[in-house]
Amino acid sequence: MKFLTEYLWFNTQKHREYINITQQVADIVRKSEVQEGMVLVSAMHITAGIYVNDAESGLISDIDKWLEQIAPFDINYKHHFTGETNGDSHLKSLLIGHEVIVPITNGRLDFGTWQQIYYAEFDGQRRKRVIVKVMGE
Repeated sequence: MKFLTEYLWFNTQKHREYINITQQVADIVRKSEVQEGMVLVSAMHITAGIYVNDAESGLISDIDKWLEQIAPFDINYKHHFTGETNGDSHLKSLLIGHEVIVPITNGRLDFGTWQQIYYAEFDGQRRKRVIVKVMGE
């Protein structure tokens, strides 16, 4: 069994941002030389997430609007009594999830039509990382 671990670093320009990281993950998979296995992609921060979906700008806008409707900024979140003001970012992360596992077949990411991997930032403008762990034969 082969393993390869690499990290992707992000420092977004916006508070909320959605970044397609499919090619970066595919490059790491290729570097690993794993032919059959899986890759774990996980945000290492509690105000960010990872998801798989279509790379279509309208959908990305819809996702952002949906998250803001379900978990809007609200100064009255109890979390804000600790001195933080990012309670909504934590909730958005819970909705999106912090990791995905993608199968590797014949040395490539084995996606359905249109699937892409996204890093979702909900409390940006500071340095954060994502772990990419490839496992297989």
